[in-house]
Amino acid sequence: MDYTVTKNEYTISTDKSKIDIDYVHAFLSHSYWSPGVPMETVKKAMEGSLCFAVYNNKVQIGYARMITDKATFAYLADVFIDENYRGKGLGKWLVKAILAHPELQGLRRILLATKDAHKLYEQLGFTAINNPERYMVYNPGKI
Repeated sequence: MDYTVTKNEYTISTDKSKIDIDYVHAFLSHSYWSPGVPMETVKKAMEGSLCFAVYNNKVQIGYARMITDKATFAYLADVFIDENYRGKGLGKWLVKAILAHPELQGLRRILLATKDAHKLYEQLGFTAINNPERYMVYNPGKI
């Protein structure tokens, strides 16, 4: 079922058939968090995620995805708004819309990682991890 939110000329939709995958890949492959990511990886990630695309009329200008079991846990990833549309509150609106999605209610924990958007996420209720010593990461190929 498509989840759609509108605000003036902007729309957020979870309809994967409308996503401009070439646009998403172009952005992500030049981002600091996934430089050079292959198109096949972007496609596979989309398939396994709840995806949110932001449109100005019918032109895609942003994207985010939630990796989740829809019951207890979610990880917010690949959040971006096109540089030409930043400063309009669209990133904040996108994350609010994601957090309000009906299938994401009742989760125990939503995580994310960011290098430079802490202030944005703090405004929406995200905080630093209370007990970081409990968390571990596994990086295949780095052993």
